Amino acid sequence: MTSRAPHVIAMVMAGGMGQRLMPLTRDRSKPAVPFGGQYRLIDLVLSNLANGGCRKILVLTQYKSDSLNRHLSLTWRMSTLLGNYVSTVPAQMRVGERWYLGSADALYQSLNTLHDERPDHVYVFGADHVYRMDPSQMLAQHLETGAGVTVAAIRSPIEQASQFGVIEKGSDSRIRAFLEKPTDPEPLADDPSVVLASMGNYIFDAKYLEEILREDQEAEDTKHDVGGNLIPMAVDMGRAHVYDFADNHVPGSLDRDRGYWRDVGTLDAYFEAHMDLTQPEPIFNLYNHRWPLYTYHRTSPPAKVVADMGHAANLVNSIFSDGVIVSGATVSESILSPNVRVAANATVERSILLDEVKIGPGAVVRNAIIDKNVVVPNDAEIGVDADRDRERFLVSEAGVVAIGKDDPVNEAA
Repeated sequence: MTSRAPHVIAMVMAGGMGQRLMPLTRDRSKPAVPFGGQYRLIDLVLSNLANGGCRKILVLTQYKSDSLNRHLSLTWRMSTLLGNYVSTVPAQMRVGERWYLGSADALYQSLNTLHDERPDHVYVFGADHVYRMDPSQMLAQHLETGAGVTVAAIRSPIEQASQFGVIEKGSDSRIRAFLEKPTDPEPLADDPSVVLASMGNYIFDAKYLEEILREDQEAEDTKHDVGGNLIPMAVDMGRAHVYDFADNHVPGSLDRDRGYWRDVGTLDAYFEAHMDLTQPEPIFNLYNHRWPLYTYHRTSPPAKVVADMGHAANLVNSIFSDGVIVSGATVSESILSPNVRVAANATVERSILLDEVKIGPGAVVRNAIIDKNVVVPNDAEIGVDADRDRERFLVSEAGVVAIGKDDPVNEAA
């Protein structure tokens, strides 16, 4: 007689404010920020879960969630025949008139959903990282070890340890210590140049999750954070294990993109992740048909490239989404989202143009992120004069110019 497969659901933490991604998060939550021309950041984690066999997914929302909710309702419709769903869970104020105090508090206030589903195990995954992962492989280790919680971790250079929660493991997969942004971490035994950094993805035994959530609610000195509070608690109890992301093998992955993971929480990190996409051999490969990324597809016509006003188009290492028209312009190392227009004799270099952006004739745009509906006037210059850019726009530490949704581009000196 075959044993019953474990009942697993996913809870995706999608309430992030994303302050460091302003102005892209001025009107939307961080997981709803567009990525790669036609996707939203949340599409990556949902695609990983769906491809990995988890198709009962709850998305916990809070901050400026309208854009995210509309995207999920238009895109993530699974067959209900086998009980599959992607369902949003808004902040419900179940324990008082307050919003979530942290990620652990969000889970605690959503315990009713676990009581309804009665799962054996729960994926608790973040919604704003760029990566491919087969979560079923992590689940297999979690079941084998009998862990209360398994923490996904990526090998990171030891000099970057102060940016992450760092895991020190024992002789097996059990976590011996969880250190928040340590200055003197212990490297891995098999590679002294790296540490194990938490990816913000977890698998919990469902009963154990409820137990430590209730304990966290009763604690006095807590920020109600999964990584900051629940995981150290589980380590102290001897119930926390680590899953090394290097052991995860996604079908169709290449040597170039295997093990890729990026936290795109800042404008510069978001920008560099897009530049990774434009390489001749992509560092993150959108074209893996064995592990597809799913998203909403609108009814836009194909992309079109034409000569105009005596200017031939010059296109290098760029991505063009549906509805894009490039007319006699130069575009290099850039991502053009749906329905972008680039007019004659314009130049777009190392830039990300979101939906419906229009670049006028003769304009120059370099090292920029331009949000939806922005119109760049004829002969305007963005990313050319750093001092002038700072007078008009937000400019990141690395010099990337960011222009918010619907913002006017004022050419006055």
